[in-house]
Amino acid sequence: MHAPVTIAARAPSLSAFHQFGPSEVVLGASAAAREAGYVLDIVTLDMESTESIAGALDLLRQHDLAGVIALSSTDEMTHAFEEAQFNVPVVLSTEPDDTVQGRSELSAVGFPALIAHLADLGHRTFLHLAGPPTWSAARNRTRAFQAAVEARGLRSEGVLHGDWSARSGYAAVREIGGAGFAATAVVAANDQMALGAMLALRELGLDVPGDVSVTGVDDIPEAAYFCPPLTMLRFNFAEQGRSAVAALLGQIEEAGSAERAAARPELVIRRSTAQART
Repeated sequence: MHAPVTIAARAPSLSAFHQFGPSEVVLGASAAAREAGYVLDIVTLDMESTESIAGALDLLRQHDLAGVIALSSTDEMTHAFEEAQFNVPVVLSTEPDDTVQGRSELSAVGFPALIAHLADLGHRTFLHLAGPPTWSAARNRTRAFQAAVEARGLRSEGVLHGDWSARSGYAAVREIGGAGFAATAVVAANDQMALGAMLALRELGLDVPGDVSVTGVDDIPEAAYFCPPLTMLRFNFAEQGRSAVAALLGQIEEAGSAERAAARPELVIRRSTAQART
């Protein structure tokens, strides 16, 4: 048996896998390492707490490891691992900002397809429910939304930030109120915020999708069973975890790692989108 490969799995609390995307990345990494004959020790931490991150780094250094993968979602965790020193191979797997590393599949393919779908239905005014600005994924989704809307000469009614939860999507829409709701389409940065937005719209007397279409990102298992079922962008998060493991094993075994093609987002059309109201 190989020495264990440790993966630091991040979670906003001690309950790991709180968010669908990060949890799927970890599961993909775990499967890939197991298939290669390695053991994974998954360390959870509070991604917003510098003390929690520092404690996790100290814990990793106390173990005899073959390597470390940092699956980072927030700026705080990325910065901490960039400055950390280890005596074993390390792979920092994080979503780079599109403005730094060029356009991702999200910007080049995903959001253009989503906005094109809504534009074809007659939508011209949009509202974006974004994730926390300290998450690179949230920033990229906001940039991708804005670029796709601008490219078609459409109008954004603004960007409201949530924390990925249904509660935050609900609160953002309720704060606007029914009378002030000008957008005919809400583009949420994840499925949970879309869920909260749909409930808030109904409570404001707005039908989904009769008055307002709503879309998400991720394709959580429950999305097909929302009321109505959610139109969204589907991502292969597990492939991100597998790519991180492949990169680490290439360092450990000094064999190099084959370049893995980035997983392309897929537009899944369900019943939460319809012709824009006139």
